[in-house]
Amino acid sequence: MDTPPEEEFDRIVRMASRAFQAKTALVAFVHRDRQFFKARFGMELFETERELSFCAHTIKENHVLVVPDATKDERFKNNSLVTGDPFIRFYAGAPLVTPSGYKLGTLCIIDPEPRENFSIRDCGLLQDLADLVMERLELRRLQALEKSSRSQFEMISASTSDAIVCTDSQGVITSWNDAATTVFQWNATEVLGQPFDVVLHPSLHEPFHDALRRNSSIHHGSTPWVGRPLEVVGIDREGREIPIEMSIAQWQVNGRFEYGASIRNVSERKRIEAELRYAAEHDALTGLYNRAYLQSRLREAEQRDDAVTLLLLDLDGFKEVNDTFGHSTGDGVLRIVAERLRQAGGRKCFLSRLGGDEFVVLVFGECGLRQAEMLAPDMIASISRPIRYEGRTIQIGASAGLSWRRCGGCGGGELLGNADFALYQAKEEGRGTVRKFEEHLRSAAMAKAKLGSDLTTAWKRNEFELYFQPQVALCDGRITGAEALIRWNRPDCGVVPPREFLPILQHSVLVETVGEWVLRTACAYASEWRRDLRPDFRIAVNLFAAQFYNGHLEELVGDVLLTTGLPPTALELELTETVLLTEEKTASAPLSRLRQRGVSIAFDDFGTGYATFSMLKSMPVTRLKIDRSFISAGLMAREDLAAVEAIMVLARGFGLKVTAEGIETAEQAAIVKSHGCAEGQGYIFGRPMPADAFERMLRAQ
Repeated sequence: MDTPPEEEFDRIVRMASRAFQAKTALVAFVHRDRQFFKARFGMELFETERELSFCAHTIKENHVLVVPDATKDERFKNNSLVTGDPFIRFYAGAPLVTPSGYKLGTLCIIDPEPRENFSIRDCGLLQDLADLVMERLELRRLQALEKSSRSQFEMISASTSDAIVCTDSQGVITSWNDAATTVFQWNATEVLGQPFDVVLHPSLHEPFHDALRRNSSIHHGSTPWVGRPLEVVGIDREGREIPIEMSIAQWQVNGRFEYGASIRNVSERKRIEAELRYAAEHDALTGLYNRAYLQSRLREAEQRDDAVTLLLLDLDGFKEVNDTFGHSTGDGVLRIVAERLRQAGGRKCFLSRLGGDEFVVLVFGECGLRQAEMLAPDMIASISRPIRYEGRTIQIGASAGLSWRRCGGCGGGELLGNADFALYQAKEEGRGTVRKFEEHLRSAAMAKAKLGSDLTTAWKRNEFELYFQPQVALCDGRITGAEALIRWNRPDCGVVPPREFLPILQHSVLVETVGEWVLRTACAYASEWRRDLRPDFRIAVNLFAAQFYNGHLEELVGDVLLTTGLPPTALELELTETVLLTEEKTASAPLSRLRQRGVSIAFDDFGTGYATFSMLKSMPVTRLKIDRSFISAGLMAREDLAAVEAIMVLARGFGLKVTAEGIETAEQAAIVKSHGCAEGQGYIFGRPMPADAFERMLRAQ
């Protein structure tokens, strides 16, 4: 109690904090009325009252005590260490038990965040660390006893579990206990009178005897062996090397030095330490290095001013794998991806899983950039090969961002951030590509991030508004319906063009909420206009890709139709080819069921993407919308006319209706009408306008 900190205990709590990613780790001794922290990491206090001590509960147990959430535990929820600083939520403690069974205290970890998944394996590792603490305490006890007389030393040797070997001034063995036989496999009768060399690695023979000849304290290199534990390599009877921890005591008898060595086989401890070190440095799922060790390597590179290239890989389509097949399959896919990265990277690079479906490749040296540029396409190609898992064939891809530092360059955090900017650009450019970091990407990404934040504020302030663009019958100009279009009315700069904010909104956490608002609002207006003005009015609403992810689209549409009173036949859901291509598997079933209820499905911007005939057969499409790029280029070119004619032939073959977008002149309207297109949409009929303006237009007609 009340002794100063010591590195050998401090190292263990640091190891525990890293291995379990806990904010705080402690070696706590529990006294009569208080607990004292012999070693602490992440904690300013050095003691507390016993009545506040979690560890006082742990020493009543014979196993690791785990408290997943202290605020929900009747024993601790009112504890001032829970309700106040350090705000303990999670606690796990392993008792420190002496060989005679007395509990001194605990090795424990605590964290301000609750934790529900502290496994049996985690408990075992924590107990192993507690055993390491206890070994050092037991060794400390033995070292104190070794300061007594030779007879006391020999009495201890008969009762301790450690090997105790005594020698004379020439290093000849004079005492050998049963524990020494267990460690080295020699019987006492075989080694008494033999040199101490028989238990030491040959590399230690010469320095050991040199010290004996000088009648001085024995040294191992520049480190004295006497009076302190030292890890060296021993040899057993069969010549096998054994890692041992040895502490040598020295005394004089009749003016001559004699020695006693307390020796422990630390093979198991080495194994445990290696396992803990591996757990602290590696990702448990994939076996690659983890984020913490990656950051450590980046800090080392910065401190040494090394050149390093960082390749950040993100899987394309992985979320859909989790959503469709479950997280167990997703985990299996991640393990396969990790193995493919190992095979592609070989020993040329450092591989790490950053988290989720992101991986990092580090290549060190001035030639690292060139090597990474060669590796990246190979890795993307390897990941993109079909994956066979549990009888399924799964297809994913990957995109990559590349950044690098030269000597005197940026730090590790900036290096990773730069790669993230480049990765974002790669995904924007179509995925499956590699993009190198350029300085302008940072400002662009920051601008997008600010815009994302502004969108959240806009939603809270009700700055979004629906505009409506009329859709008309080309035969007589009669309004048949409208397309609902979201607009952002910013108080500081007016209406923001959709092309500036929609790409950000589609990837934000707001997208499903905003998408539902658009659907409900548009259907409410349409229901009102059908009732008061045009009984056959139809409303077209664009869907976001994210609205297919949660599997609730069909339920949402049904609820909206019910609450607004709009008939299913009056609703047309518009999807771009890009959405259908990326979400074909998740979209087909709910869209088919909605179609059976009478809801129409339109392909928006048709002719600009990669829709296939098989998709037209498999998806419940009722309408094709000819993209404005074929219509609104002034005088329509021969190629545009050919495209329009081909789309009309295709539509007739599949029994689909057609709307031509982007009509700006009467001539364009006449041309598409002559090819059999019945409906049109464009500035000649009306620009997108607020609901009140559209209603006036509808009333006037």
